[in-house]
This record gives sequence, structure tokens and C-alpha cells, in this order.
Amino acid sequence: MALIVQKYGGSSVANADRIKNVARRIARTKDEGNQIVVVVSAMGDTTDELVKLAYQIADRPDKRELDVLLSTGEVVSSTLLAMVLHQMGYPAISLSGAQAGIRTDSAYSRARILEVESRRVVRELEKGNIVIVAGFQGITDEMDITTLGRGGSDTTAVALAASLKAEACQIFTDVEGVYEADPRLVPEARRLAEIGYEEMLELASYGAKVMHPRAVELGELYNIPILVASSFNEKPGTLIHGGISMEVRNKVKGIAHDLDVAKITIVGVPDRPGIAAAIFGPLAKAGISVDTIVQNASIQGITDLTFTVTKSQLAGAMEVVKPIAESVGAGKCASDARLGKVSIIGTGMQNTPGYAARMFNALSEKKVNIQLITTSEIRITCIIAENEVKDAVRILHRAFEIEEE
Repeated sequence: MALIVQKYGGSSVANADRIKNVARRIARTKDEGNQIVVVVSAMGDTTDELVKLAYQIADRPDKRELDVLLSTGEVVSSTLLAMVLHQMGYPAISLSGAQAGIRTDSAYSRARILEVESRRVVRELEKGNIVIVAGFQGITDEMDITTLGRGGSDTTAVALAASLKAEACQIFTDVEGVYEADPRLVPEARRLAEIGYEEMLELASYGAKVMHPRAVELGELYNIPILVASSFNEKPGTLIHGGISMEVRNKVKGIAHDLDVAKITIVGVPDRPGIAAAIFGPLAKAGISVDTIVQNASIQGITDLTFTVTKSQLAGAMEVVKPIAESVGAGKCASDARLGKVSIIGTGMQNTPGYAARMFNALSEKKVNIQLITTSEIRITCIIAENEVKDAVRILHRAFEIEEE
């Protein structure tokens, strides 16, 4: 008897008919002789609606209370799904994140899972129940409810799969798997049958929305195979796992893009030890995540420092940075929220020259100006104007001919 963890996204449980469809899929898996733990997201746009409601009530909702509010969406989904399964004659029980043993730190709205105490889940499985867990949430040692941030239900599912030593984790959503590029921009982009953890992590971190990066990290850490597939058809989806040889592929695997990029430049920064710490330390304390960082070469002890954040964090970052820049004797702080990024990703890039030049040439031929560049061993990312990102994705898909794999 195999133990399988399944996760269903918000679009998969958006209304009563879709919840019934999910219940039928779960029932089939149970009938095949498997034990099943199911993680669900909130129905449709419930989370967005709850956030909107909170901000209608208060300009700055209390973070603890906001997390309690947002956690209710997944509880609704899990209870409704359990009701449908009961109606179909299948024993099922719904559990909140706390009841399922999801223990987190106290960083409200972006909590990290510290451990999964899965004893209750195991007991319910031993009773023959299908266990339905509310995703996206956990509980602190002080018994306060927390949420895991956007995409947190993916993380819940993989964490449970790791704790329970499940054979597989299946992520069901409204897309048919992981694609070489966003098929809404590149209609000819193909679904990938499989992809390695490392490549998937880069894709997820740099714009591919189909999987949350933290979930991919957990999958790699605990070697949990993750299937990404559609809940609306029976197509095979994409398997994310660690068994792909880097030597058999010498090409770009996928292209990711992200429109949520803003840039801050501090002009005339004194080039001396401790300045970077003085700037980025307070940003970290303020909970602001910094992505690309570029520092120009020093001229006469003065340099310019540029970094990127998400657009939603730009205002907060500027509030932190401006007084620091003044205190260290730097010049003005400038920002630009009209940016995006496009990335090429593939393990085949690791030991083969020429990919950067090919990428830059392709963008240059179409007059796309590159403002910043960041790289890893298997990724090259260019920060460009927001209104050029969609064209850049199409340009690079053609340039690397990944559809001909």
C-alpha cells in the first residue's frame, strides 16, 4: 500500500462542482489501494478577497489577526471536500494546519515550517481515513496561527510528504505541467515530461508560477518526487526529481520571466568597509528581500550601488535606505518600478561556453536594453524594461530553439 500526498490549488476547488471533481479523483486513488493525504488551497480568489476585506477594515491590519483571517480560506476548502467524500461513502477527516502538526516560526504572513509532528495524521490514516489538510498555514509554539506566504500550500504538501515518507507528492493545478516558457506568451512552448530539482528551483525562483521555490527546495532536500499536473484532465504532467544526468543535455531547458521587479540605486556611496552591511542589514530586519546587487567600480573612493526588490516592497525599502544613505554621506537614492526580468535556465549551461553571448546577441538584435545581469551556474538573468519582457521571452525561445528538443 503506497502513501501518496496530493495537493489541489485554488482553481481546482473554486466551486462546488470542482470540489466534487477533486473528490472523484481522490476516490479513484483510494480505490487503487493507496493511503492518501490531501492538501488544499482556499477556493478560487478567497485569499485575495479576505485581504481586500481586511484593508477595508483597517489601514494596517494587525499581522497576527490577518493570518488568523487568511487561514480560514483553506479550512473551508478542506471541510467541504471531506463532506463530499463522506457523501460518496469514503471515510475522510479534515484537519487544520495546527491539527496536522505543522509547526512554524512566528513570522506572520511568511512563516517557515520548523517541523511536522505528523502523529495525528498517521493515526487517522491507520483508521482508514482520507486525511484532508488545510494548506498554507501552521501554528507556533505559543499556539498562534501563521500563514506561509503565497504558494504555501505547495510547501505544506511537500513537508507532509517528507515527514510521512510518502512515495510521491502530486501537485494538481490548472496547468498541465511545467513548460519551457509561459505558453500564454509562447504558444509553441512544450510541456516538459521531467525536470531536475535544480532547474525547477531556478525556474520557480525567477518567475515560473507553477511551483513555489520553497516546496522545490524541500523536495530536493528529502528526495521527494513531485508530479505537477492538471486537475481538469488526465494528461501525465511533469515529474520533478533528482535522477536527471547533467551530461546528456547541453542546452537551455526553460525560460522564466517575472514582471515584479523594482530597482533602487544609491548614488555616490563611500567605498569603505561596513557600508554594505549598514545598508542591507536594516533592509533584512525590515523583512525586505533583496535580489540582484550590483556595485560599480570605485572611482576616487566613491561608487554607485544598485539592487532590486519586488514592487510591493519598493516603498518600504526606500523608507529604510534614504536615511542610511544620508548618514553614510552618499548622494541621492533613485528608484524605478517599471522593470522585469527574463532568465534562461539549464544544467547544460554549466560547463559549456557561449550561452551568455547568444542571449545578449538575441536581445541586442531586437533592441532590448539590458540594465542588470545576474547569474548562477545554470541560469543567466537580465533585468530589462517591463514592457519588453514578453517580447524577450519569445525572442529567447526562438534563439535557443528549445522547442526542438
